[in-house]
Amino acid sequence: MARDWQDLFITADGAGPAAGSGSPEDAAAAPEKKRRFFKRLRENMAKTREALGAELQATLFEGDIDEDTWERLEEALIMADVGAQTTAKVVGQLEQEATEGGLTGGEALSARLTELLADLARVGDGRIDVSHGPTVIMVVGVNGTGKTTTIGKLAWHLQRELGLSVVLGAADTFRAAAVEQLEQWSVRAGCELVKGPEGSDPGSVAFEAVRRGRESGADVIIVDTAGRLHNQDHLMEELAKIRRVIGKQLAEAPHETLLTVDSTTGQNGLRQAQLFSQAVPVDGIVLTKLDGTAKGGIALAIAAETGIPVKLIGIGEALEDLRPFDADDFASALLSRGD
Repeated sequence: MARDWQDLFITADGAGPAAGSGSPEDAAAAPEKKRRFFKRLRENMAKTREALGAELQATLFEGDIDEDTWERLEEALIMADVGAQTTAKVVGQLEQEATEGGLTGGEALSARLTELLADLARVGDGRIDVSHGPTVIMVVGVNGTGKTTTIGKLAWHLQRELGLSVVLGAADTFRAAAVEQLEQWSVRAGCELVKGPEGSDPGSVAFEAVRRGRESGADVIIVDTAGRLHNQDHLMEELAKIRRVIGKQLAEAPHETLLTVDSTTGQNGLRQAQLFSQAVPVDGIVLTKLDGTAKGGIALAIAAETGIPVKLIGIGEALEDLRPFDADDFASALLSRGD
């Protein structure tokens, strides 16, 4: 799984620009940057961790390990929205290993639980291939999930961290505020924005964005789409239409479709992932608002039950709060005790 921006993206050279580039000072600073981010991740996932922490402490570290232990552990994980199916798999494995004598004591059980949860999130390819020249990324999701903000931050990081040129396509033509918001991000990130009149056909805007990106020699084109509920069939059909229109402008595009999911919605986010992936092929999940929820376990449920990798997470409003997802760091931040 990706640990940093250079790990997340596959470029024309087959790896992130950091491989073989960057100063020795940058390389030396990288471990400290990762430590700082893990600390921030842990702090911003406090609600989920606190919801789990007291129960895990009582379950694994106090008293004997018995049948009641596993039932309480299941309840705690389900309350954190890890999901019933996923929880049963993890707790069953942990119970088996403990019963067979391989695990004794709370520390060993907690460490193994962290490993099992991290393993659940390792599905598919957690990277994003931006080697196509241009690469077209389509971003979809329900209104209010942080879709437009995610696009702006992603564009900023692509340009500042990887040196790639980006064109944004404002194909959410039904909500004027979305276009305005994306326009503000285009200025902040220093990239071109392609937009149409309010209420214009979103497919035509997406088509024009790809055309403009090809003409200008852009490395990446990111297309915003109108937020829609996953149970609005006609709007879901429109997503498939936008995808077809993009493909007519550039064969095999879009190369990546990202779905933004608001983690505060818990199991409803899992349902969104399932239904959106029926309408269009979804290559990765962007899980937003992890700093405001006690339901952070939904990242594990989505990955385990849909097979779609979580590629990016949002843990706050700042630019650096959109980060590549790392399964080990996430599981550790979810369960770690102490400071």
